[in-house]
Amino acid sequence: MGEAALPFTAASFDTFVSQKKIMAARCKKCGNLILPPRNMCGKCYGAELEWEEVAGKGKLISFTVIGVGPTPMINEGYNRDNPYCSGVVQLEAGPRICTQILGVDAKHPENIKLNTPLVADFVERGSYSLVPVIANIKKTYLAFRPTE
Repeated sequence: MGEAALPFTAASFDTFVSQKKIMAARCKKCGNLILPPRNMCGKCYGAELEWEEVAGKGKLISFTVIGVGPTPMINEGYNRDNPYCSGVVQLEAGPRICTQILGVDAKHPENIKLNTPLVADFVERGSYSLVPVIANIKKTYLAFRPTE
């Protein structure tokens, strides 16, 4: 299935991430770039969209450190003694995206600096499932890490 045939949904976004691509929806009416993609422009409410690949470069504009996370992160070994950083990345292309920030010291958040230049990284981990038979399926997730 080609890019043009995929609907503008989170599932399609995940498909592109599994291919190590960051794809956004571009509104043909006003030019707004929408990430994560949705099936309608939040700026002009237009529904005529097209896929556009965006570069994985940006900067950290907000973050939090999480010690008690969702089950998939607990399964990856994150906990109160081993927290992880989640942040908002302002992409050079314009949109913002919330994602895990790798390569920072989440145990010492005072050392994490806003406006740090970041680059996309694609992390493969187990996907949580309520069905034990498929609990070990791997999934690719979008994350960012400092360029320095």
